[in-house]
Amino acid sequence: MIHIVLSERDFDYELQALVGSFFPGQKSCVVIQQENMPITREVLQKYDGPAIGIVFRREEIVISLVCGDIWMQRKAGVSGKEDWHKHEDKSSHPYRAYYKNVLKRLLFLMLCEGKEEKWPEGVVMQIPAWGTMTGVRPTKLPMQELLQGKTEKQVEEDLREWYCCSEEKLRLCLSIARREAELLRGKEVQACCSLYIGIPFCPTTCLYCSFPSYPLQQFGHLKETYLQALKKEIKAVAAQARGRRLNSIYVGGGTPTALDEEQLKELLACVRQYFPQGESCEFTVEAGRPDSITAEKLVILRDYGVTRISINPQTMRQETLERIGREHTVQDTKQAFQAARELGFTDINMDVIVGLPEETTEDFADTLEQIGQLDPDSLTVHSLVIKRASGLRGMLESSGDFAAEEELRGCRMEQMLKMAQTFAREKGYRPYYMYRQKNSAGHFGSSGQENIGFARKGKECLYNILIMEELQTILAVGAGASTKIYHPEKKIVSRIENVKSITDYISRIDEMIERKKGILC
Repeated sequence: MIHIVLSERDFDYELQALVGSFFPGQKSCVVIQQENMPITREVLQKYDGPAIGIVFRREEIVISLVCGDIWMQRKAGVSGKEDWHKHEDKSSHPYRAYYKNVLKRLLFLMLCEGKEEKWPEGVVMQIPAWGTMTGVRPTKLPMQELLQGKTEKQVEEDLREWYCCSEEKLRLCLSIARREAELLRGKEVQACCSLYIGIPFCPTTCLYCSFPSYPLQQFGHLKETYLQALKKEIKAVAAQARGRRLNSIYVGGGTPTALDEEQLKELLACVRQYFPQGESCEFTVEAGRPDSITAEKLVILRDYGVTRISINPQTMRQETLERIGREHTVQDTKQAFQAARELGFTDINMDVIVGLPEETTEDFADTLEQIGQLDPDSLTVHSLVIKRASGLRGMLESSGDFAAEEELRGCRMEQMLKMAQTFAREKGYRPYYMYRQKNSAGHFGSSGQENIGFARKGKECLYNILIMEELQTILAVGAGASTKIYHPEKKIVSRIENVKSITDYISRIDEMIERKKGILC
């Protein structure tokens, strides 16, 4: 256990995330020292394992580290700034970001120096390639700085000096931020909004899945009543959004094509009725699981104006598909893709996952080769995240040393991600959006892992950028959907959550609608 001892509670979440990136697989806790009690070496030595003490003062921050025979202390001045840490309303204070950046940078540099120390047995330390950028949206800040008029050189210097990014991650981050900024300029995204529609049904539940999804065998009988509740919410939200132009519509899940043909037609007809789209509105439907796709459903998608679909194999290795609980075959994926092409779909995405159980780099190379033959318009590469709620987590934990296996798998994932980036570059795809997730196996690798969307020019998914960078209100309907309200004056996002349970959503649909009243006033 790593103890983080603070003179007062603030930035505790950010500090735990940063410390966790240096000490993979080790838990940490925050301790608030009694008021006016100094955080001395003797105080820190009372804790078992590494202990980090942080003292906030008017003109400086003091960080101390104790671990066995290791003793380090570093200071950073914040003179010239008012006594921010004693301010009543810290969250909106203009110096909050400055203070946080000074604090995290000081801690990062001190821990980097500590990498050369001889740590006690059992304490493993690494230097995170993302520097102090511990959040899930590392491109958000540089992209906003570019939109605000900073030069690329200025943004690059910030990433290197303030956020301590490695050169590899800096280049990746800057290239994506640049592309996002290019795509968003002139879109008037703050004056518009987007719509997310959640269909939580799936043919089966994948072994690694922790999303709100319900297998058809147990929950298929609820599809019709769910659809009626969903249509009611779509109508109500459309009334709230009257007068606001849509940039994008995204139907996700679950697996939207788990609906049968008539249900899919009914849903899309409702969307067209209450959210008439202009030519510039991007309309995505996750066709997702190839075993849920039929020629009739593809015709319905095309005829109702869907501009972009996603056909997601996750892997092109049959043994892995069976292992993770996906009941389609590799051939099903190829047939679904070819059928979509023949029906005129010119914007098809495919998803793959690196780090699936028992997959080797050779297996992943074969997946990339087969996808290259299909030649999709965009490719999204996900790092496997083994959530606590997933069946895979329980299986792996019961089979042996989970932490050791994760470390090995994390190293393989780093190799696979580099293979994917090389593949994308050679095939003419460029990265255009990225996000990170907690609890990925790559947390054990020195580079950290990310999920990256690659696309050919003109085939980027605008919705993916908008949902990640949080620059626009995203209206969301359906079980488990989260509406994000963007407040441009404060540049923050507030959320309105729908219940996750299908049965609760159906029975409480009027409550879900009531929660959203007045959201765009």
